[in-house]
Amino acid sequence: MKAFSWIIAGVGVGIAAYVVLNQPGPQYATGNDDVEEAAGRTTLWGSKQRLYGTGGDLAGKLKEGVGRITGDNQLADEGVADQVVGAVKDTAGRVAQAAGQTIHDLNR
Repeated sequence: MKAFSWIIAGVGVGIAAYVVLNQPGPQYATGNDDVEEAAGRTTLWGSKQRLYGTGGDLAGKLKEGVGRITGDNQLADEGVADQVVGAVKDTAGRVAQAAGQTIHDLNR
């Protein structure tokens, strides 16, 4: 019965991610459409990377906690490494979102 609640939680997170990532972006009447499309794609890529980074960070914290509880230092170290990878992806996503916004602002 415990597995069922985790499955429901996973499906809920998947649906939330789908809704967040598939919302239409704002339509602007100014500037070059190709540049706006590039800005939109850059921002979307950044959003995906932030989502992957946050998920990786969360999974890393869970791994680290399980490793520390069970005394498995290798699993705990893997969790720390996953947290670092998640933080890097999140930072890359933030930079991409800022670049997409800058491209949009310069295209006005």
